[in-house]
Amino acid sequence: MFEQVKALVFDVFGTVVDWREGVAREAAPVLAELDRRDIDPRAFADAWRKRYQPAMEECRSGRRAWTRLDVLHRENLDGVLRDHGIDPALLGAAKLDALNKAWHRLDPWPEAVAGLTRLKRRFIIAPLSNGNIALMTNMAKRAGIPWDAILGAEVVQAYKPQPEAYLRTAEVLGIAPAELCLVAAHNNDLAAARQCGLQTAFVTRAAEHGAAQTTDLVASEAWDVVAEDFQDLAHRLGV
Repeated sequence: MFEQVKALVFDVFGTVVDWREGVAREAAPVLAELDRRDIDPRAFADAWRKRYQPAMEECRSGRRAWTRLDVLHRENLDGVLRDHGIDPALLGAAKLDALNKAWHRLDPWPEAVAGLTRLKRRFIIAPLSNGNIALMTNMAKRAGIPWDAILGAEVVQAYKPQPEAYLRTAEVLGIAPAELCLVAAHNNDLAAARQCGLQTAFVTRAAEHGAAQTTDLVASEAWDVVAEDFQDLAHRLGV
């Protein structure tokens, strides 16, 4: 079945890049400036990320029109600051916007760029992320991520795991769902993609949520490919 695959699309936050350490790195000096060294920057990153799915669900449900992730992240930042007893106005709009763009400056996992470069030799590679176009483009430019195209939620106007996110991505690429493979470190993302007829590849990212991570440590189903990382994935796909 995998011989028909023409394109690999990737979940990004957690699968390609280490969002937790990147956000914590940029939050640390801001918290220090506010004299809030009592707040662990990694816990701050976790709290910000915790608001991610509920914010998108407002759009998925139709209670809110589709809204790009940069806007949702910015609103969520105000919320997480208030949760910690910090008035966002203390930072000012410029500093808030700069911190919000921490999500544009996340570092890839150590082997990710080299693995993607190998996979690019055989397949079209692109993000299928809930991140918006500017976010994905800036991240790729900074980190040297060699995408062939920038795809994802803003292109298809749907947030994963809505079926449209997967099916419209295949349509944009001009291929059948079975010719598209989602690569992700999250079993629920892969399950939604499989229901839409995509091929699936699971990659383990056991440190996404830190040393105490308890989710997505192993493949929960017999995905089409299971790999340790992107280099292993390239090897398993014969690249």
